[in-house]
Order: sequence, then C-alpha cells, then structure tokens
Amino acid sequence: MKAGSGDQGSPPCFLRFPRPVRVLSGAEAELKCVVLGEPPPTVVWEKGGQPLAASERLSFPADGAEHGLLLSGALPTDAGVYVCRARNAAGEAYAAAAVTVLEPPAPEPEPQPAERPLPPPGAGEGAPVFLTGPRSQWVLRGAEVVLECQVGGLPEPTLYWEKDGMALDEVWDSSHFALEPGRTEGRPGASLALRILAVRLPDSGVYVCHARNAHGHARAGALLQVHQPPESPPEDPDEVPKPVVEPLKCAPKTFWVNEGKHAKFRCYVMGKPEPEIEWHWEGRPLLPDRRRLMYRDRGGGFVLKVLYCQAKDRGLYVCAARNSAGQTLSAVQLHVKEPRFRFTRPLQDVEGREHGIAVLECKVPNSRIPTAWFREDQRLLPCRKYEQIEEGAVRRLIIHRLKADDEGVYLCEMRGRVRTVANVTVKGPILKRLPRKLDVFEGENAVLLVETGEAGVEGCWTRDGEDLPAICQSSSGHMHALVLPGVTREDAGEVTFSLGNSHTTTLLRVKCVKHNPPGPPLLVEMFKGHKNTVLLTWKPPEPAPETPFIYRLERQEVGSEDWIQCFSIVKAGAVEVPGDCVPSEGDYRFRICTVSEHGRSPHVVFHGSAHLVPTARLVAGLEDVQVYDGEDAVFSLHLSTIIQGTWFLNGEELKSHVPEGEVEPGALRYRVEKKGLQHRLILQAVKHQDSGALVGFSCPGVQDSAALTIQESPVHILSPQDKVSLTFTTSERVVLTCELSRVDFPASWYKNGQRVEESESLVVKLDGRKHRLILPEAQIQDSGEFECRTEGVSAFFSVTVRDPPVHILDPREHVFVHAITSECVMLTCEVDREGAPVHWYKDGQEVEESDFVVLENEGAHHRLVLPAAQPPDGGEFQCVAGDERAYFTVTITDVSSWIVYPSGKVYVAAVRLERVVLTCELCRPWAEVRWTKDGEEVVESPALLLQKEDTVRRLVLPAVQLEDSGEYLCEIDDESASFTVTVTEPPVRIIYPRDEVTLVAVSLECVVLMCELSREDAPVRWYKDGLEVEESEALVLESDGPRRRLVLPAAQPEDGGEFVCDAGDDSAFFTVTVTAPPERIVHPAARALDLQFGAPGRVELRCEVAPAGSQVRWYKDGLEVEASDVLQLGAEGPIRTLTLPHAEPEDAGEYVCETRDEAVTFNVSLAEPPVQFLAPEAAPSPLCVAPGDPVVLSCELSRAGALVFWSHNGRPVQEGEGLELHAEGPRRILCIRAADPAHAGLYTCQSGAAPGAPSLSFTVQVAEPPPVKLVSELTPLTVHEGDDATFRCEVSPPDADVTWLRNGAVVTPGPQLEMAQNGSSRTLTLRGCQLEDAGTVTARAGGTATSARLHVRETELLFLRRLQDVRAEEGQDVCLQVETGRVGAAGAVRWVRGGVPLPPDSRLATTQDGHVHRLLIHGVVPADQGTYGCESHHDRTLARLSVRRECPVLS
Repeated sequence: MKAGSGDQGSPPCFLRFPRPVRVLSGAEAELKCVVLGEPPPTVVWEKGGQPLAASERLSFPADGAEHGLLLSGALPTDAGVYVCRARNAAGEAYAAAAVTVLEPPAPEPEPQPAERPLPPPGAGEGAPVFLTGPRSQWVLRGAEVVLECQVGGLPEPTLYWEKDGMALDEVWDSSHFALEPGRTEGRPGASLALRILAVRLPDSGVYVCHARNAHGHARAGALLQVHQPPESPPEDPDEVPKPVVEPLKCAPKTFWVNEGKHAKFRCYVMGKPEPEIEWHWEGRPLLPDRRRLMYRDRGGGFVLKVLYCQAKDRGLYVCAARNSAGQTLSAVQLHVKEPRFRFTRPLQDVEGREHGIAVLECKVPNSRIPTAWFREDQRLLPCRKYEQIEEGAVRRLIIHRLKADDEGVYLCEMRGRVRTVANVTVKGPILKRLPRKLDVFEGENAVLLVETGEAGVEGCWTRDGEDLPAICQSSSGHMHALVLPGVTREDAGEVTFSLGNSHTTTLLRVKCVKHNPPGPPLLVEMFKGHKNTVLLTWKPPEPAPETPFIYRLERQEVGSEDWIQCFSIVKAGAVEVPGDCVPSEGDYRFRICTVSEHGRSPHVVFHGSAHLVPTARLVAGLEDVQVYDGEDAVFSLHLSTIIQGTWFLNGEELKSHVPEGEVEPGALRYRVEKKGLQHRLILQAVKHQDSGALVGFSCPGVQDSAALTIQESPVHILSPQDKVSLTFTTSERVVLTCELSRVDFPASWYKNGQRVEESESLVVKLDGRKHRLILPEAQIQDSGEFECRTEGVSAFFSVTVRDPPVHILDPREHVFVHAITSECVMLTCEVDREGAPVHWYKDGQEVEESDFVVLENEGAHHRLVLPAAQPPDGGEFQCVAGDERAYFTVTITDVSSWIVYPSGKVYVAAVRLERVVLTCELCRPWAEVRWTKDGEEVVESPALLLQKEDTVRRLVLPAVQLEDSGEYLCEIDDESASFTVTVTEPPVRIIYPRDEVTLVAVSLECVVLMCELSREDAPVRWYKDGLEVEESEALVLESDGPRRRLVLPAAQPEDGGEFVCDAGDDSAFFTVTVTAPPERIVHPAARALDLQFGAPGRVELRCEVAPAGSQVRWYKDGLEVEASDVLQLGAEGPIRTLTLPHAEPEDAGEYVCETRDEAVTFNVSLAEPPVQFLAPEAAPSPLCVAPGDPVVLSCELSRAGALVFWSHNGRPVQEGEGLELHAEGPRRILCIRAADPAHAGLYTCQSGAAPGAPSLSFTVQVAEPPPVKLVSELTPLTVHEGDDATFRCEVSPPDADVTWLRNGAVVTPGPQLEMAQNGSSRTLTLRGCQLEDAGTVTARAGGTATSARLHVRETELLFLRRLQDVRAEEGQDVCLQVETGRVGAAGAVRWVRGGVPLPPDSRLATTQDGHVHRLLIHGVVPADQGTYGCESHHDRTLARLSVRRECPVLS
C-alpha cells in the first residue's frame, strides 16, 4: 500500500460515523457524524456523487466538530446513500450512511385476481427492519413453542437466533431446537422460525432474532417462560402424598443469619440434558414472591435470596436438580438469630385498594424508644403520603393514596437495627408490579414483566414519557412483557407500564461494560531500500481486537518534539512512505498505534530514521491564456508539494518577494499569488501590444511555460444586463448609467423610441466605459422608456416620476371633540405640502360640502366646519391625504346635561395606601366644577389632587387612608356626580412560607419557625396542635418588621408537633419533629470486626462514640455483661472500652458494643500460644557426675498445664529404678537419686507428642571425678586503707569446689566479701579494707591449700585548705576551719594551742562536716589570742589569733 501526499497538520479523521436510519414517509431523518482535522476540515454532503445544497427540507446543522444532515418530510425519492466528505489542506476523508424511507402501512385492499400484491413496507434498499417480531410466551413444560419473525430490507438480510446472549449451538442442550423457514404467505422478505419441541424448564429465557445485511443490523426479542404443570391430587384422599424430594443422605450445611438480614443460597448444577431446578423449604416447593427471589446469576449459578429474614423463615432449604438421567440435592439449614431486644407486637401483612390507604402497626417495648420506617432499603420520612403516628409504645404508619408501586416490603426499625417486617399488597388492575430499579450491563437483554388482574387488556409501555416501539411489547392473557435486546445507554430511563389510571414504574439503569483498548502492532520494522522512500511493516496485535480497528501512523522530524499524523491504514500490514509525504527535507522517525472505538493502544516506534526529500511534480500545468483587450490574464498551475517557484515574463524574472509589481515603470502590472499547492500569476489590464508575451514558471524539478493572446473584443453591455425599472419623485436627480466593454466607445440615448437632445433638463456624459443620462430635476413628464443603443445592443430603463407622498403633520393622534347643540365644530388637518389633495369621510362615507358641512383649504391646512352642530352630526370623521389618515370622534350633546359621565352613582372600594382616581367627564372643556366630601368642599393638598384635562375632571388620592372613606360629589350648576369611597385595611398575606414546612431537629437544638407577612403591623397568633401557644422560657415569640418568629431555644422531643402561624386571612403550617441526637459509633467504621488474641493475654475492645456522653451496653454472645475483676468496662471522654486483663480461651465469643442507635460486633477468638521452653534459655552443657551422685534435670515451660514427655537415648523414661519425674507449676524435673554408668546418655524433654514439637536435651556423663588440686598459689597483697583487695587462684578440674578461709575461719559471702567463679579461676574480694582486716587468707580445694598475707596501710590524712590568721574584736565569735583530702574517722584530727591540746572550755567547740573540721570560740577575750594548730598523723597547720580590745569611752 502506498500512502498519499501529506502536509503539516492532520488530515480529516472521523471520530463518529453517521449511522443508517429508517423513517416512515413524511417523518424527519437526521444523520450525524464527528470529524476532526487541522486545520478544521470543510464538510460537504453528497448523494449520487452530487453535492447537496440547503433547501426548505434539507439543512446541514453544525456544532464544532459535529456535523449533521437534517431531512424534513422525507419522501421515497430521498432514500439512498448519503456521503459526508471532509477535506482540508492535509487530506480528505469520507463516510457514508443509508437512509431508508418506508411507506406507512396501509389497510389491505380487497383481493382482486387481476391486481398484483402491493410490496411490503421495508422492501426497499436499506438496512433490515422487522415487519413482525417474535412474541413473548408463557407455556407449561412439554408444550411446543414456535418463535417467528419476518424482516424486510435489501439486500435480503441474514437471520439467526440467540438465547440469553449465546448462539443456539453454544447452548448446553439444544438438541430439541429446530430452525425452519417462516411462513411469508407470498410476501417478500426474510423469515426464520425457531421451533422448540417439548420445552423444559431450562428453556426459559430471552430469545433474540438478529437480522444483518450490508446496510446494518437489527434485532427483536421475546421472553419464554416455562412453568411446571400443576400436580393432580391423589385419587385416594387418605393416601399420604409422596415427598417432593428424596431424603438427604448426609447432614445439611448450617447457615446463621441475624434477624432482619438477607440470606443468599447459591448452587451450581451441570448435566445433560440441562437440569431443571426447584427450590424447597421444609419439604414444600417454593414460589418466588417479594421476599424470596429466585434467579440465575451471570456465572450460571442458581440463586435463592431470602430478604429481611424472620424467625418464621428458619428451616431446611433444598435445591433439587433433575433431568432424565437422575436427580441430585443440595441442602442448607437456615438458623435465624433473634435479637435480645424485640418488638412487643410485630407488624402484620396488610392489603389495600389502589387510591385507598394501608395501615401498618407495631408495638415497641418502651414508649421512649425511637423508631424509623423503611420501604425496603428506602427511609420514609413523615409527610402527607406517609403519615407516621406514635401513641405511647404503638407505632403506626398510614400510607395514603395507594398506587401499584407502593406494594412491597415495609420495615419498622428500632435501635440496634432490630426490625419487624410486613408485606403491603395493593389491590388494583396491576397484580404484579415492576421492580423499583433494574440494573443491566450494556449489551445485555432487559426484560420487564407485569401481571394484570384482567386478561386480554391492552397496556401502554413508555420510557421517560415517550411510547416504546410495539415490536418490543408482548401480551398473553394476564401477562405483559417488554423485551429490550442488547440495551445501550440510550435505553436507560424511567420505564412505566400504564393501565388506565394505574401505573407501575421502574428505573432502568444501563451499566457500561469496561472495554480494554486494543493491543499495539507487533514486529514493527523499517526498510530503506528505495531512494527517497521508506517501507514500514508490522504484524496485527495479539489477541486481535474484538471491534473494527485502524492503524494510525505518525512522523517526527529528528530534533523536534512534535509527532504529526501522516495517515490512517485500515487493514494493511505495510505502507510505503515517499518523500512527498513530508513538508521539507530532513531525517524522520515514525511510530504506529492501533485505534478502535474502545481506545488507543500504546505507540510503537520504528527503530531508526529515514532521510526524505519532498519532490515537486506538475499536477496541473500552465495553459495558454486568451483574453480581450483591457482584461486581466490569469496563469495558474498546481504542484504536488508546497515549494517556492519563480515566474518569468518574456524571459525576464519577476520579483516574487512582493505581492504586486510592474515589469518596468509605466509598463504592464502583475500580481503573484501562492496558496497551498497552487501558484498564480495575474497580468492586470493587458493591452493589445502585450499579445504574444511568453509566461514561464520554474522550481526544482518543474519548468513550464504558456503564451498570452489578446484579441479585440466586440462591444457588449456589461451593465445593466436586464431591463431596469426606476421610480423617482419630482425634483429628484435621475442618473441612468450604461457600462460598455470597451472604453470611449460611442453610444446613443433614446426616450420612447425618439433620440434625446441635450438641454438644461437632460445631460448626456461619457466617462471611459460608462455612458450616463442625467435629469437634474425630474418632472412627471420625464417619465418614459429610455434606451442606450450601440452597435446592435441596447440597455433599457423604465423611469417613473411621481409627486412625493403626502404626510399629515397634525394631528398625529386620535382627536375627541365634544360640543353642545348649535355650537360650531371645526376639524383641522395640516399636511406637509400645499395643494395636496385631501378627502374627508364620516362614518366611512365621503363628505360632500353643503349648508351644514363646509370644507375649507388654506395652504397646507384643511378644515371641516359644522356651523351649527346637531346631535345627529356626531360620529367618526377621517381626513385622508394619500396613504395617511387623521381620525376625529365628534360627540354632540344636548345642553340640558353638563355631566356626560358618570350617569349614576359610583361605588369605589379600595385598600389602604392604594391610589384612587374619581373621574367626571363634562360636555364642555371650559366648564368649572366643585368637589365636596361628605358635604364639605375639599382642599387640594399632596394627599388630595384635583386635575383638569379638556372635558375630564379628576380627584386623585395618591395613597388613600382609612379616614378618606366617604361620599364625594363633583358639582356643576344643579348637577352632580356621586362617588362613594370605602377604604379598608389590605388583607394580610403570608409571603413566606407558601408551602408547608417540615423541620427535623435533635434535642437541645434551637428551632426557629419564621413567617413573613405582607404588612409589618399585622397581628398573628401561633398555635401548636390546635391550641394557642403562650410565651415562656422554652418558647419565645419575636416580631421584626414583617417577620414573626417562634423560637424553641432548646427543643425537646415533646416540643414536636404541628405549628400554625395564623394571620387572620392567611396561615402558614410547620411540622416540627424533635428527636434525641443519634448516638453513633464513630470508630471503628466497620460494623463487624474479626479479632484474634493470644491466651492467656490482655484483650481490649475499644469504641469511640458521638456525642461523648452516649451510654453504651456491652454484650457477650447475646447476654449483657457486667464489670468485674476479670472484665473491666471503661469510659473516658468519647472512648468506651471493654478489657479482659487475663483472657483465657473460654473468653472467646461475640462481643457487641451497642448505643441507642448503632452497634458494633467484635468476633473475638483466643488461641493459646504454642508451648515454649523459658529456662534454660540455651541448650545446657553436658553434666558430668560421679557414680552415686544425685542428678537433677530441670526446665521451665511457658504454660503450667502443658504436657511433656521425657526420653533417654530415644526411649521413653519410666519412673522407678531410681528415676523420679516431678511437675512444680511450669517447672518439669527429672531426678536420679544415685547415678550409675547406665544413667549416662541424652535426656530429652518434649512438649506434646506432635512431631516437631519444641524440645530440650540434656547430656549426662557418669565417671570417676578427676583429683582436685590447686594449679596456682595465692599472692600476698598490700593495700591502702579503704581500697579493695582481690585474691585469685586456679583450680582443676574447673568445677571443683573451693573453700576460702580468713585467719583460719571459713569465709561467708556478704556485702564486704565477694566470691566469684570463671571457669577454673576462683576469686575472693574484700571491699573497703580497714586496718583490722589485715591477716592471712587461705584457699582450700580437696586436700590442697594455699595461703597469702593481707597488709593494710593507713591512708595519709592531709590538709587541702589550711588555717588562716584571724583578727577579731573582743567579744566576737571566731571560727577556725580546715579541709582534709579524705573524710577521716572521728578523732583523726586534733586542735592545739601553743602546741598543747585545748583545755576543756564551754566557749570552745569542735565540729566535723565531711571533709571540713571547725573550731568555734564564742566571745573571744584577750587571753584567747595566740597560735592555734590542727594536727593529723600525717600533716599539721598553724594560724595566729589576734584579739583587739575595745577602747574605753570617756564620759
């Protein structure tokens, strides 16, 4: 395959193709498509190869990339194939669709032998159309069923059948299916019948007939339902009926479900012939109803679903499958777990008549328990439809205005999701209603069934209010079916079945099937064998896409980031790309992808690049041009690619960089144009001397030339081409122009056949090609036929000159004239031109002048005068001037009555602030009146206005008040007009709310009921449940301008009810419901959790509630738990906990945390951890004992009650024979009283008898002990006072016992004495040695001993801070202190004076505080002065104390 030429941008590509349509004659047909391209393509619609143009019946709507063809009032001749062709500079694309116009079905004529039968509808060329479709049927097992359809269309369509979306040969057991030609009865068209012999229960399903031809695809479906024939009663009434199913051979499975939940059973059965399935409950066959659903799922399984299980639903459910080869059963025992908290009186099933009511009633254990009503899964709120009543513990739901869709399952639910369930049956024309919603995947079949009480009635199926096609509908007896095969998203909507005033509706939802995009092409390769071309090859994707697809090829110039689409390929696996497909020379890369209606695959890039050069070729070359003198000569050519070129004229190159130029100054002018692939040279206004000029064009690869020929042109008239009719008014300038093809060519003018002569009133001019005849000021006599004549050709002008139209300047509006008898009446009309004719008319008749009517003209003014008007002279007068008219209404009244209106008393009723106008019309405009109110003359003011307009007198009250009520008189002479005015307050209207308001609040929430009135000062009354409310702290009434509010600052449940705001003339209704705030469990979010813990261990169950003060109850296995030592209940803020500090396996079970409104279930399982050995932590080292020594093997387990098994060299250990086994809590002990060589070996303690269980091994060796001896001697030690002393020796064997002695006495370990062992090394450490610890240390092992001497040296006590000289006044206290390097014992230092210890004196005191020693002298005297010293055994410090006497004071 070779690609066409390309350009920058992208060629047109259809995203959505137009679909074939079939319409009846006279209907509207529409084709739509979506096409993209860059630049946006131009779209043209064609039929039969000819482009179509818009007309009254044909239009081409466009919206962005969407283009359409709309055909109104389709005719049979409009049938055919329509082509949408889109093109732009980068390429062209097209798409086609067929329009079939069907004749409407006509009544069959009486059969006449001489006449040929009429062709059936749909027999014309076009897509298939079903003339008759299959009908849904309901039959008994064993009957014979025939499904037949007839289809029209040319070419004749191919028909085939499907069952439940599978071809007949794919059905598991289709041996009793037979296809045979249908009965056409002489009518053309295709027909195919499906015959099912001896139908079986598995044959139930949807059967679809498909019809295909070259123009399209159509399908129609029908439902087949096969029922079990009713069993005949036994002949002997005493005979025990046979069991429906055989007894079970094994115990059934068990299934538990909480009350109010759904139970779902599924069995999958296979066999041939396909088995028949029956469901049984407690041995009785089950039939589907509102709470028992039976269906087959998409996986082929048979499903029984029991909705909202109750205690009465428990029992044995059996799925019985049988065919001719045998029978099999599958059973399950259903247990319903009842809640601890139950309804005192549950709901009962009820029935009601359509348009009537149904009442459901139940009773709760406590009147304070809140409840909620549901219809299946939909929450019901109180309203006029669903009235909800609470009377103590009784809960009642009243359903008003019952309709078919109200039938269903209703639930009343209290806290903990405890429910009671009842069925509501609505008696009416419709017995079996539609489901509330039906979900179908796109492409599947949708089936809707309705059963009516009366057989043979005709119902109506609609979707979103529009009737559905009859081909989809079937009825048989009481059953009505709607079958929609292969649904699409357009089929979704509200589907309604109507029978009279009864309706049932379902919401049909079509779910989109997710499709995967196609895979990418495989094995892409690039070949560059030919010059300036590249061959690209690939393999189709695997697996092959399910829907039609194309390949999209794109190019990218190396160095650029943009990929540009080249073209699309439908099926080929290779394409040759020439250099013509690129816009400019360069290296190009290519990539390809697969595109289908499900998306686009990833791109696959061809390896490498190719160098391509666009080559220009001459598509349409230059041609010789022949023009007349003075015309433009145009030379053009088309190239195969966009490229620059050069034009030549007579061998001279023309400048192409400027749009216009001239060959030389004053010579021939030219213009160069380039648009896409087209190049043009335009020589402007060529002259005769330019004839023979040679024009050439040159570019790389292309050279072409052509000649210019100029001929003398015969004169002809360029304009006007046809006769011209002109109309002018007098004095207007008239110009007649005739343009000839040649310049300055002579011509003559004629009027009415006579040649005209020039004058002041007629001028003839010549200006190049144009000849003009001018009438400067045309007159009426200038009208006539004018002709411009030259060399056998003429131009004709018809000129009409008229006077200008007359316009009436005054009056512009209708004039009303009132006069009294004998008064002179004058009607005046002014026109815009003097002398213009004017005519007067009265009551439609032209007026003639007489003694009683005078007509006057004065310049532009025209008058009609009635000198002495009489009542009969009144009427409608018209002044007619040309096309305009002025209107006058003349009323002549008798002078005896001044007041024309009103003739009687007038009563005016108004509301306050309204505008009131009292009007009195007089017979004369100059008459004066007097206005009075209640006998007193009124005075004009802003609140009362008196107006005078011609003959009308008005009294205006702009904003009437209540005090303005009264009787008003308009008086003139002895006459008066009476007006009685009554002013009332305007009725109070409630502006908001207009409808009943329903409010739902929780306890302690502020509830505000607001009502806005039409008047600010209007009083209102508030009522609750029919009683007027009184203001209190719990109920506040507020008024703010026109707004009235009732406020419940902290609403309580008892505050709920019906509130009414009564404004006298209007009322507003409010329904308030106050409930306790829902007590919710915020965390965990799941309502059921499975938790596993180890035992023994700590178990904590935690919930977070909202509000934080919510009370919870804990249950275990349905019983409420209480706090104890082994079960702790905690509450901290919003957190609620249940803790088992030492949980055991028996503590496992179902724990429930329950608030008033919600509950969370914790399924707790406790598993004991595997037994582990705790001690010794590592495998013990071999134990070597001497014969006769006792042996003790001990280990500690992780669980005290665990069993262990002891073995010796692989054989179980038996107690006795000197062996003892003990268990002390978690410890396990094996004792050997006196070991002998037979006891040596490997001892193993294993926890449990299971293979691989944990075990611990001990190695025991029995042998004569080696002789004990000391390997090394003790070493004498000398330490300072307070230091540690450590004696060390080596012993053999390493485990030999060593005895330590000090000064001959055995050493006992203590805080000061530590003994340690490390292998064969033994140590004795004396902590903080004192002088008295000096002595002899001995180590004794066996019969050997070693000794060493310990010497303790006294530690030097030195002074770190020494004494300082002190000067003191007599009588002062003096302190002398020193600081030692270590803390000395008591008496380690002594104080001296003059080298002699201090004598006893009450004034002297010594103290020690750690390292600090002090001497205190109280009240020193001169005798205390001297040298003081502080001495230890190793150091001495001295200081001088000077005492100064106090000087005496002389008095």
